[in-house]
Amino acid sequence: MPIVTLTTDFGHKDYSVSVIKGALMQQISDITIIDISHEISPYNPSETAYILKNAFRSFPNGSIHIIGVESEWTPENVHLVMEFEEHYFICSDNGILSMIKEDFAATKIVEINIHGKIVSAFPVFDIFINVAAHIARNGKLEVIGKSVKEIKELTDIKPVINKDKNQILGSVIYIDNYGNLITSIKESLFLEIGKSRNFTIFARSVKFKKIFKSYSQAIDFNLPKGKREEDGKKIALFNSAGHLELAVYKSNPQTVGGAGSLFGLGYRDPVTVQFD
Repeated sequence: MPIVTLTTDFGHKDYSVSVIKGALMQQISDITIIDISHEISPYNPSETAYILKNAFRSFPNGSIHIIGVESEWTPENVHLVMEFEEHYFICSDNGILSMIKEDFAATKIVEINIHGKIVSAFPVFDIFINVAAHIARNGKLEVIGKSVKEIKELTDIKPVINKDKNQILGSVIYIDNYGNLITSIKESLFLEIGKSRNFTIFARSVKFKKIFKSYSQAIDFNLPKGKREEDGKKIALFNSAGHLELAVYKSNPQTVGGAGSLFGLGYRDPVTVQFD
């Protein structure tokens, strides 16, 4: 049974997602369609990559992942299919695929060239859907495109290490449902550069000098509830995806606010780690 996932910035107000699902069901028999997210911030490649690269390994090998973010074809934004870790990713060449595979090699990447054969009011939808159907039928990627060696990379969101190797300059790449800030700084890089030294994390006017293993570890449960520092407690930790996360304990962006609003930080804003 073919599995196709959808990750888009289409939202749920319009009919775009239902059109894609209907067309997929017409083209692929016994298909299972899984929504990963349709709430990606518009035209946000790093947010897309962060969500999908931490989700796709939960699906069986052979799964097909359609990525509808900044997906309109232009000469500078061609369409690609990447085979990576026995999964297939259909996406524009806008940096998302390079962030998903990171420094690992893809099995195969092809530039899709079937656009001239399809005429539709929704050409992007139909291209991706037709490619997904071709893969589901065990079709070879070379039939729908030509192999490419290089794809676009978004180098401006990668952490930078200063020449003295005592500072990591990263940025916010994602803000989650609780308003927590996910940064581009990974635990592996932090440990490699830090070498067990003391540190300070700078996020605008907010500073952190300790990294917790979990949200609850930041709370002293030995104290009576009325004397605990809970509401508004700022927390730095490495999340389940291995990224440095800046959070507020039990935050709610709809009421008290989240780390993003409380710290005054948004997408791509700088976060710096300074080692002593």
